[in-house]
Amino acid sequence: MSDDKNIRVGSDNVFADLGFANPEEELLKAKLVREIRDILKRRKLTQAKAATLLGLKQPDVSGLVTGRVGKFSIERLVRCLDRLDYKVDLVVRQKPRRAAA
Repeated sequence: MSDDKNIRVGSDNVFADLGFANPEEELLKAKLVREIRDILKRRKLTQAKAATLLGLKQPDVSGLVTGRVGKFSIERLVRCLDRLDYKVDLVVRQKPRRAAA
């Protein structure tokens, strides 16, 4: 019996590696949610207090902190960061060219 394993090197985007339809959007949402979650944790806010501050319902805050963000748009996440007194900057740059295989 062989212990050979099929190992592939992943990209910088796990969502692309997993075959998500919009991997760049999913990665951006994950980064925004991580920031929101970190801010809420640093401020030691309960989900109820965070909901009031963010203009959300408590179950939506629960979804945010546990990574269930399917119903959150990027715009909605940016609005949450704004309500936490954070500014989001958008940077546009050319993608790096891939080396010819």
